[in-house]
Amino acid sequence: MSGWDADRYQRQFGFVSAMAGGVLELLDASPGEVVLDFGCGTGELAARIAGTGARVIGLDSDPAMVAAAARRLGAEHTMLADGHDFRLPEPVDAVFSNAALHWMARPGEVVGCVRAALRPGGRFVAEMGSAGNIAEILAAVGAALAEAGLPEPASPWYFPTPAQQAALLEGAGFRVARMEYFPRPTPLADCPDGLADWLEMFGGSLTAEVPAALLPQVLARVNELAAPRLRHGGEWFADYWRLRFLAVADPPATGRVEYPPGRRRGWSELLR
Repeated sequence: MSGWDADRYQRQFGFVSAMAGGVLELLDASPGEVVLDFGCGTGELAARIAGTGARVIGLDSDPAMVAAAARRLGAEHTMLADGHDFRLPEPVDAVFSNAALHWMARPGEVVGCVRAALRPGGRFVAEMGSAGNIAEILAAVGAALAEAGLPEPASPWYFPTPAQQAALLEGAGFRVARMEYFPRPTPLADCPDGLADWLEMFGGSLTAEVPAALLPQVLARVNELAAPRLRHGGEWFADYWRLRFLAVADPPATGRVEYPPGRRRGWSELLR
């Protein structure tokens, strides 16, 4: 993804943050903790985490997203950096990520940077696209391009299986405390043009080689092909599959993690 339209993202695709309640609950942030929101986007979730009394740093690789996040959090609480290669001045208690990790094409480098950003016993809590994510969308795009005599593009995303992601985390020095894999059909309520709207925001690389004069025809055909499976009662849905996990960096041999002062017992119970 070469650049985001942050204003349109907030206006038309607010479901990305609105449906993050489960991963926020798994994070279970507490007052006094320092949390890195990794791939913070416009900063909406970072602001919700800060509302718990935690100190939050929002990191993103896109300047428009960081600017939007800075308006919510303050520029001193945001950071423009590549997720494959970043360093923090001091380790944090938790790294949180929602709908960002699947955009990072070199996951081994990403997980290594996350591990280096955490204090020993710190936690990595994330939700991301997983195996099977947007399979119907990709099939419709591939078929529409083939009908137009155009080659099928490579996917820009990393959608691992639970086993692949667990092995990646464990190889980087994490212990996986929870790994959930589940379908999450997602309404595209603010997308009047259906998958054409979704593709313009998230899948631009899939149609980047389509001649401009042909693009409306291809997008219309994507809608036609996908409608039987992804349009119900007049409403479009994206066929999302999600992976949600909690992993701990170098936990003590007892399997217990020290609580920050006043920490309520939630996620740490998983480690016992």
